[in-house]
Amino acid sequence: MSTTQPVGHTDPSATESERFAPPSQGVLVMKVIPMPADVNANGDIFGGWVMAQVDLAGSVLPARYVKGRMATVAVNEFIFKQPVRVGDILSFFASIRRVGRTSVTVGVEVYAERYVAQGQYVKVTEANLTYVAIDEQGRPRPIPRESLPQTD
Repeated sequence: MSTTQPVGHTDPSATESERFAPPSQGVLVMKVIPMPADVNANGDIFGGWVMAQVDLAGSVLPARYVKGRMATVAVNEFIFKQPVRVGDILSFFASIRRVGRTSVTVGVEVYAERYVAQGQYVKVTEANLTYVAIDEQGRPRPIPRESLPQTD
């Protein structure tokens, strides 16, 4: 198991509001608390449950571009850094990595506030997923160009 330090607790001169501020990477797209029904045989939260939550969180930002149906086509990377426990408050932060003609790749970082240490954030999972815009027959379709962010 890794010895990851809680986010925000590395600078002793930080103010209390800075020490207990959530991570700033990406956009907060979801929060959830795992329950006892979600545990594996070791008593930690089942990795498949975490993966399902990451897939849901990862779809939030692409939905703003796709403007219709989409499907997860790839889990490009998925890293479990720390176990997730019953009662942790999980915060899911997403950021767009790439927008192609029919697909959007998203990075998702998951931070836990431990049940016994509220306000301290520990990165527990990170992933990169790709979603593709699909038509009513389930075939890839172009992402509307007008929905993409304007660049100067």
